[in-house]
Amino acid sequence: MTTESEPMNILNELHTEISKLPIFFRERVCEECNYSTPTFYRKIKGHNRWTENKPIQVLSNAEREKICEIAEEVATRLVALIGEVKENN
Repeated sequence: MTTESEPMNILNELHTEISKLPIFFRERVCEECNYSTPTFYRKIKGHNRWTENKPIQVLSNAEREKICEIAEEVATRLVALIGEVKENN
């Protein structure tokens, strides 16, 4: 972020910070779910498979819950960023 004395280009500031969010999300999911980066992307592309008429889930219930918590964390971070940019302009 820029200091209060510097003029701020809000579009540039928000775009730059929002562009960082997917990386932050991926890193947090990898950390919390103990995934490597390749595993993260395999899980994204994965589909539930069927064996003997029973689905095999790509994500466990615990993983789903943790991923939703991380998504909320990212959303909270974005809202805080927008508030900070508004205050400094």
